[in-house]
Amino acid sequence: MSSFVLPYAPSESVGFLPDRLDRLTAVMARQIEEKKAPGASMLIARHGKVAYRQCLGELRPGGPAMSEDAIFRIYSMTKPIVSVAAMMLVEEGRLSIVDPVSAYIPAFADVKVGVVNGDRLDRAPLKRPITIQDLMRHTSGLTYGFTGIAPVQKLTKAADVVNSNRTLAENIDATASLPLMHRPGEVWEYGVSTDVLARIVEIVEGAHLSEILQSRIFHPLGMADTAFFTPEVKLSRRAAPFSFDFMTAAGVDACNATAPPKFESGGGGLMSTLSDYTRFAAMLSSGGAFEGVRILGPRTIAFMASDHLDANTDRSHFLLWPGHGFGLGFAVRNEPGRAPTPGSIGEFFWGGMMGTAFWISPRDSLFAVLMVQTPEYREYFRVLFRNLVSAAIA
Repeated sequence: MSSFVLPYAPSESVGFLPDRLDRLTAVMARQIEEKKAPGASMLIARHGKVAYRQCLGELRPGGPAMSEDAIFRIYSMTKPIVSVAAMMLVEEGRLSIVDPVSAYIPAFADVKVGVVNGDRLDRAPLKRPITIQDLMRHTSGLTYGFTGIAPVQKLTKAADVVNSNRTLAENIDATASLPLMHRPGEVWEYGVSTDVLARIVEIVEGAHLSEILQSRIFHPLGMADTAFFTPEVKLSRRAAPFSFDFMTAAGVDACNATAPPKFESGGGGLMSTLSDYTRFAAMLSSGGAFEGVRILGPRTIAFMASDHLDANTDRSHFLLWPGHGFGLGFAVRNEPGRAPTPGSIGEFFWGGMMGTAFWISPRDSLFAVLMVQTPEYREYFRVLFRNLVSAAIA
């Protein structure tokens, strides 16, 4: 196997059982034969070397074979990238995680929390303002319109705050006019927090999000195919699911852009490749640097990959696995048990709505990336992949 972003090492030399990696390949191939996904690309690295890489199935239904340079919609795997951009500003002294959001977006100074009162939704004052830290750890009280049917979620869905026909600034203005689902700090609630964070990054930098990510992360790391759209010249490389029905029902944009979109979603708008996200994951795994390029300091990475949730924060959301907390852009494992997969305390990770996922285990000097397009089976693939990788560690 040739070098792929990182040098290749025989799997047994970095602590894997080759026959069990063969089993990983066979099991994933069976999922593709059973039509759970058109295809998949996978990579496992340990001690800074690639031990496993496979491309299986088709790029899209009835299309060519899955290719090494396939472009995937990564949706919420955009969030860690935007979080890194924000922490670069923190390291430069231009932003602090304790800053109130309203210091950058004044409309958030007047935001209220929605309180259900019989069949009425009242708006009550906050006990404290939303902070940058709240945005990064999803304790802002902001929600998504497609993750539930609570009154505030219905309002959020009706307001269409991820509207592709508006700019990021316009969508955040619409968000600021809505009530919060919870008071800041009280509940881990998945929502548009990272889009608000992205808007603050734009304000501090005085540039569009795409320009900031390109100049500060993508170009330095050599992430040549990561962007908010797929240009026509690369369109033949774009992977696709069997159906977009799940996304359509949720009101989520299908990310079919072939030109720069109006809305650059910091919460879920990017497309990327296995090699590009491997570069990003390798940077995180090695303490903030890759191929001689320093993106963040090692203490900042460790800080981001620590649990930032308060002891009394409600962690019962269905998207936050038991036994886990949340840091600044990533879920963080706190316990060896309770979770749906084996793993090591301190590993950090996230995934996207189409099934893409990555995780980094500092204790095991390991990271892995899964690229797949299957919204209906996204959680199934994530758990299966992690179980199979864990079983292959000697």
